[in-house]
Amino acid sequence: MSLFLAVTPAEAADCRGYRVPLCHIAYALTDGGRLARSPLPRGVQGGLMGLSDRCAGPLPCSDALCRTIVRECAAHRFGGVLADFEGTVADDRSAFLSRLGAMLVQSGRRLYVPERFAVPEASVLICTAISGGTLRERLSDAAARYGAQRVALDCQRLAMDFSLPCRSGEGTPLTPEELSSLRERCGASVFFSEELCANYFSYRSDAQAHFVLFDTAETLRRKRQLGCERGIETAFLMYPEVSDLLPELIGA
Repeated sequence: MSLFLAVTPAEAADCRGYRVPLCHIAYALTDGGRLARSPLPRGVQGGLMGLSDRCAGPLPCSDALCRTIVRECAAHRFGGVLADFEGTVADDRSAFLSRLGAMLVQSGRRLYVPERFAVPEASVLICTAISGGTLRERLSDAAARYGAQRVALDCQRLAMDFSLPCRSGEGTPLTPEELSSLRERCGASVFFSEELCANYFSYRSDAQAHFVLFDTAETLRRKRQLGCERGIETAFLMYPEVSDLLPELIGA
């Protein structure tokens, strides 16, 4: 499985010792549909372009803008683009991503998009941090819907505290430091969930029951293995989430 590590320009230097291609989160679409770029480390070649959406208004489906992005990929030998779009789905965004995906394919490159922005010309990111159902079914359903070759794993590091009952399915995110402190304070036994492919423990505070789900280097490796078993070929890790786990996840 191909593994990409998403980094900002400031973080790239910290990853020099790891043999893993980088996705450079250094590009953004700004108002008017212009391509902006933060300064890249000298001599960047290979990996992927990380493209954010900072355009407050409509995003034009412009061939000129798409060609600019493809030329930038060629200049740095990027193998494609990760469109890190976080806004609501709109027709203008979908039209732009469809056009960009088609032009990238013509140049031998790939476009990766979050699932809510799925367009036929792009590979679809599936988040592995789930709190219900089973990850096996989630990945199998995605492979059946999009085709395994079009699915990529977003290996988001899970660390969340759920107050029970939790009808919304949303918990309180925990930093690694908060998780470590909570585990030490509670002294609870830790178990592994085969369904969620994550570790968990429970505790009580002020008569309130809590359920904590979290990832380790081992659970993230298992999630990637589940993807491999379903024919999924690509996975992404976000550097700020896994910086303390990199020696275990990747090795120097």
